Amino acid sequence: MKAFKIGSRSIGQEFPPFVIAEMSGNHNQSLERALAIVEAAAKAGAHAVKLQTYTADTMTLDIDQGDFFIEDPNSLWKGNSLYKLYQEAYTPWEWHEPIFKRCQELGMLAFSTPFDETAVDFLESVNVPCYKIASFENTDLPLIRKVAATGKPVIISTGMASIAELDETVICVREAGCNDLVLLKCTSTYPASPENTNLMTIPHLRQLFDCHVGISDHTMGVGVSIGSVALGATVIEKHFTLSRAEGGVDSAFSMEPHEFESLVIESERVWQSLGKVTYGPTQAEKPSLKHRRSLYIVQDLAAGDILTKDNVRAIRPGAGMPPKYLDKFLGRRVVKDIPKGTPITWDQV
Repeated sequence: MKAFKIGSRSIGQEFPPFVIAEMSGNHNQSLERALAIVEAAAKAGAHAVKLQTYTADTMTLDIDQGDFFIEDPNSLWKGNSLYKLYQEAYTPWEWHEPIFKRCQELGMLAFSTPFDETAVDFLESVNVPCYKIASFENTDLPLIRKVAATGKPVIISTGMASIAELDETVICVREAGCNDLVLLKCTSTYPASPENTNLMTIPHLRQLFDCHVGISDHTMGVGVSIGSVALGATVIEKHFTLSRAEGGVDSAFSMEPHEFESLVIESERVWQSLGKVTYGPTQAEKPSLKHRRSLYIVQDLAAGDILTKDNVRAIRPGAGMPPKYLDKFLGRRVVKDIPKGTPITWDQV
């Protein structure tokens, strides 16, 4: 499949992974903190910052009971209504432009996840370079159709989606006119566990839908994301915060700046290491061939002496015959005097 560009950044297996810092609601309703997150992300080497564009009213209803109240004992957000959670987490729409401007000043791309059609219209007005669809919206075909119809690249998290659902989504994207698609393997738990990540799905996704793939990673640490690159991930998304200790709706499973810097560095190292299928010494390894073992005379010998395991051995360096010939030499007589430290050759016996 062909590479494509998001802004100035190329997406494809022949390019380093595109690493996205997801701000989410970790700004804690402070524009100053949001801008500080942008600056920290740039310093950590992020290629892009992603926001989420919604309001509590575009997400849900202001009801604090029944289906609209979070009672799951394992949820980070237990005891909140959905409405109050989204009120706390949303990024004011008037903040988007100053945040995007700061990203541009620092050499990063900036874009967002829209959660309804009004958010798409707003993001078009600020000319985002691409769109992200969250896992919980990956079956919202009317929203996906509107996003894809912009003609801009679309990144879709695949959390919870079956193959049949993803097939509908991918068809919807392509029929709406978008050809630049990335599907992100995602586990929609917060945090997610490595055991529940199933990275082997990544190459299967790429083959099944003939598109670029990546990961939206909610696990702790960098290992899962880095491992995904070896399986073909071209895009990595991780939640980002200044400090988990300072709190925030998503801070518990977000990366701190020093961790994100490690992710950027190590994911590119893995990508550089993939190379191609190859055997034998590389050009860089050829000088090391001299340090292999080979057969040497290890005692001074006089003409007529018999070669034994005491006077011929496989040692370093590699200037002599390969060790596989040792049995062919043992028991033969040398035809001339040979000093200790001489590599053995057929004309000596």
